[in-house]
Amino acid sequence: MPRHQTHIAEDLRPGRGAASRDAGRFERFLREDVHDGWDIAETPRIERTEVAEERPRSVINYTRSPDLPFDRTINPYRGCEHGCIYCFARPTHAYLGLSPGLDFETRLIARPDAPATLAHELRKASYRPATIAIGTNTDPYQPIEKTRGIMRGLLEVLRDHRHPVAIVTKGTLIERDIDILSEMAAQGLARVGISVTTLDPVLSRRMEPRVPAPARRLATIARLTEAGIPVRLMASPMVPALTDPELEAILEAGRDAGADAASWIMLRLPREVAPLWQDWLETHYPDAASRVMARLREMHGGAVYSSKWHTRMRGEGPYAQIVAQRFALATRRLGLDHPTAPLRTDLFRVPPRAGDQLALF
Repeated sequence: MPRHQTHIAEDLRPGRGAASRDAGRFERFLREDVHDGWDIAETPRIERTEVAEERPRSVINYTRSPDLPFDRTINPYRGCEHGCIYCFARPTHAYLGLSPGLDFETRLIARPDAPATLAHELRKASYRPATIAIGTNTDPYQPIEKTRGIMRGLLEVLRDHRHPVAIVTKGTLIERDIDILSEMAAQGLARVGISVTTLDPVLSRRMEPRVPAPARRLATIARLTEAGIPVRLMASPMVPALTDPELEAILEAGRDAGADAASWIMLRLPREVAPLWQDWLETHYPDAASRVMARLREMHGGAVYSSKWHTRMRGEGPYAQIVAQRFALATRRLGLDHPTAPLRTDLFRVPPRAGDQLALF
């Protein structure tokens, strides 16, 4: 169904990143609000979070991207209430007939049966274990996880199967699951990546409106590592001329909090993300907008983004090389450049269920 193409007043979207609900690229028609001539007052509608449910037949997504160190992922939720304006996952909402703008942040889809579905998939005789990545698309520890508990259910299944998992999040709610993660980490089955984009709380609140503050995320790194859970500091995304001056400071703060490794990715603006980002940039940082966009075009052959394998994550050219060199020098100085141990797959087992016949030998 066609979506509204309109700008939403700021006071009607508190704590949201996107300012519009523009139609996705698959919509054939646009619908715009116009004055009908009647002077009838209408009550403004504040954007609230709505959650629908989905029950897919499988939850493990397989990928063959040469840019990624894993071949399978799980997404407990579609959409993300964190509202990060730069989120490269926003265009996926267009496949649902929803806006990659405000709909991505406010019209979420939960998968309550995901743990049971995962257990069913892991029990198949044809299944071969390899690290499952969670949080690579939308954050599994976004606010609705507090009441839904889908991610915790998935971890319980993975723990029971002794299956390796790598988690990426900005959400401090992960501390709730330290009991499971520490048990898995002790067996070499779990690793966490915490994303810190900036140390500036004002910039963070504007760019990632419902994400815990940078200092709070650093505290989460400390709590996880104290529990024996290995953590990677992810300085991602780096925004040219806006956050990249902080690269070394972010890495040092992560090291001081206990991170044992680090990584970085340059800002990516695929499809509908580009206009959303540019609108946000012109609104909040107009003086820096031209520099930011010029740097991005410089790294992508004149375009704001290129999806080429091997270069889409970090760009090309002198500027991208300088950032990469700065990262290499800083991680070497801070001791964050050592390779991390691979997660174990040899412990995988299918736990017996009630009623299963036990082996005699």
